[in-house]
Amino acid sequence: MNLEAVRAIYMFEMARTMRTLLQSVVSPVISTSLYFVVFGSAIGTRMAEIEGVPYGAFIVPGLMMLTLLTQSISNAAFAIYFPRFTGTIFELLSAPVSPFEIVLGYVGAAATKTVVLGLIILATASLFVPLEIKHPVWMMAFLVLTAFTFALFGFIIGIWADGFERLQVIPLLVITPLTFLGGTFYSLDMLPPAWRTVTLFNPVVYLVSGFRWSFFGISDVAVGLSLAMTLGFLALCLGACTWMFRTGYRLKS
Repeated sequence: MNLEAVRAIYMFEMARTMRTLLQSVVSPVISTSLYFVVFGSAIGTRMAEIEGVPYGAFIVPGLMMLTLLTQSISNAAFAIYFPRFTGTIFELLSAPVSPFEIVLGYVGAAATKTVVLGLIILATASLFVPLEIKHPVWMMAFLVLTAFTFALFGFIIGIWADGFERLQVIPLLVITPLTFLGGTFYSLDMLPPAWRTVTLFNPVVYLVSGFRWSFFGISDVAVGLSLAMTLGFLALCLGACTWMFRTGYRLKS
């Protein structure tokens, strides 16, 4: 493996983040903080506890997951699409770098940025509500696995997209609604039986549920199922990414 090439791609992407801190870090943190203020402080004080957890604390894992999914996808998608848009992708394709090394560099950088952002949001949330993480190792495992999986998904979107509009279609019109309807602000037990059954077809439910379990030890679905769903989606993304590189799908467009 050409580790120097992977390092070069990784450091280039991390340096780009440092140049755009306002957009990459400050903006998502402020947006998430507003959710905490409105739902956690204003509305949460008027709501009863959910399974023994104060409402303000209950929504923290879901809001973190919302930011994780959207930011990991957006970071990786823009990172690979912009070289295609400017034409500098040919420099990368002509270099002695394998597809695996390209993916590792771009996806690794996007996942790193998202994990750091998630930890910043976690620290910010602790200023609004008292938090106690029961399974910190599993919390970090879910955090890293989710960031890497959806950064890879974003990388695929960046290759698939043929315009800047398409880069935002999936995060804004698919991922965000699924996250809001996936138990971010409520427990599935609060839903009528019919709606609860329908909600179980939402894949984000399993991500939010597993992540919430790592915080409070409670979940709407089995933790093993949440982990299996995440790993399954990761395997699906790896397969799609492999196919795209083998066929040269839109890499040169």
